[in-house]
Amino acid sequence: MTHLAGKLALDIQAGAPNNGRGQDNVGTVKKMHVGRDTYPYIAPQAVRRWWRDSLPADEPVSPVIREGKGKKQQAYTKGRPDQFLDDDLFGYMVAISGSDSSCQRDTVLATGTFVSVTPQRIASDFGTMTRGFGADDNPVIHEHEFYTAVCAGDINLDLPRVGTFETDGQGIRIALPPQAAEEAVAAGATEATFRGVSALVLDIAERRRRVALVLRTLAALRGGAKPAAHYGDRTPALILLAPMKGGVNPFTRVLANKDAKPAFAADTLAEEIAAWHDELDGPVRIGWAPGFLGDQRDRARRDLADLITAGTVVIDHPRTILNSLAQEIENGTHDAWFEDVKA
Repeated sequence: MTHLAGKLALDIQAGAPNNGRGQDNVGTVKKMHVGRDTYPYIAPQAVRRWWRDSLPADEPVSPVIREGKGKKQQAYTKGRPDQFLDDDLFGYMVAISGSDSSCQRDTVLATGTFVSVTPQRIASDFGTMTRGFGADDNPVIHEHEFYTAVCAGDINLDLPRVGTFETDGQGIRIALPPQAAEEAVAAGATEATFRGVSALVLDIAERRRRVALVLRTLAALRGGAKPAAHYGDRTPALILLAPMKGGVNPFTRVLANKDAKPAFAADTLAEEIAAWHDELDGPVRIGWAPGFLGDQRDRARRDLADLITAGTVVIDHPRTILNSLAQEIENGTHDAWFEDVKA
């Protein structure tokens, strides 16, 4: 059983990537307060939406069904992870009262909240609309917040669950109800026992394809609020991925606040690797965009030279790291990472 666990950092430059609830005609960004300090953040729902929306145009996505009116509305996807990659990896809940079609899937791709590594002062932009107004007409005033920050969050991809769908169990709804399970079997899914419950499993080629595609999509991530006024790069500034046998993520503290600036803690990484070496199922891969955090990338290469020479740590461009890992998975190099199924 192997998880890809690690850290994702986004370099926000004068941006407003995720809005909060506006008030008094002011568009606010999401932020939280710790003591007297303010930390802007990007909600995991937003990053997951960007990730899903960045999938290739020719990749079919699960249709959304919306029912009800007013406060009694509900919306859900089709709930067919056998047919749609996004239902498989991002999860869903279909809860229809009195129906035997209710099902759910806890997310296979888990993401934390992307919080600024350091406290920030939120800036406010004041603007007016006067185009086409008469000379004596009052302008329409508007205001919104934005900020510059390194926002980082944890990520975890449960590889054995990719393409594996529970059909019984206790305490949670099943991933595929009976009719859908029959259709999945007819389309080629095989029966298996997975973590103590009955399940259906897609063929390994499709499971490889889905993981490879979601990694390549992350390399080309795009999205965010207010792109007309605050357009900016949303691809990973730094991505750390490590294959962990048990799914623990010990790398959450590799980005730290040092003298009010974001800093890569190479000593923390080295100590965590030493402590968890028996759980690592391959090298720790670090994708680091050139120019991000100044000269810290070169310093990290020097500090981690022994681990890099040993092949325990790999540092390269985020796109190179993600695409090369995707290719290895697609080629079958890491098929053992998917194993947690007893046929």
